[in-house]
Amino acid sequence: MFVKALPSAFTLGNLFLGIIAIILAFNDQFDYAAIVVIIGMLLDGLDGRIARALNATSEFGKELDSLSDVITFGVAPAFIMYGSVLNQLHWPGMVITGIFPICGALRLARFNVSAGNPNYFVGLPITAAGGVLATMALYHDLVPGPEITLALGMLGLSYLMISRIKYPNFKKVGIPKAAIWVVPILAVLVTVVFVFFPGQASKLLFLPLVFYAIYGLKKNYRFRRRKNRSEVVITEQLDSKLEM
Repeated sequence: MFVKALPSAFTLGNLFLGIIAIILAFNDQFDYAAIVVIIGMLLDGLDGRIARALNATSEFGKELDSLSDVITFGVAPAFIMYGSVLNQLHWPGMVITGIFPICGALRLARFNVSAGNPNYFVGLPITAAGGVLATMALYHDLVPGPEITLALGMLGLSYLMISRIKYPNFKKVGIPKAAIWVVPILAVLVTVVFVFFPGQASKLLFLPLVFYAIYGLKKNYRFRRRKNRSEVVITEQLDSKLEM
């Protein structure tokens, strides 16, 4: 019974961390709030793998995971950004803060009701978007005009979540059953690193996360270029046949 409940325990841990991140953001501890969101990403990446390894997948776990993701990677990063930067924009900042978790909820709802393809996600996953947003907020001192710049970045992430752009799915990579019990130890080690090096560790993780977000855009652009070239070639071939 305990083994079957283990994936849901990780999901609830993810939800708990989302609530803690919101509380930390309210107390202006944005570095630690971002760290908590990143640790939540670790738990979110493991619950599904553990469920598949233990043959404990269920609709209940799927819905619980989505509800937890809205809080940890939608609401919490939005509060981090609002508390650190967007509060200076007054009511426009409030509106932008609300748009991000709404787009995240729409992204998750679409994911839950569509069969999709196991090899890729349609739209930027809320987990990645939330991680980018939470760590992006830590750069507000280094960005010129941070209110406008980061607000535009937040709106861009919101759009990517509800877009039709394809992103690679790494969640299907399995975990051997023998390695499952190493996961809690790994989570503790990551937590210790973040506690002792909060700002540096969080800012460093921003780079691979934003690269993942940009990767989908680049791949989509290349696909559209190839598609347009193919259409041009087909049109030219048809025209030449008609002329003959």
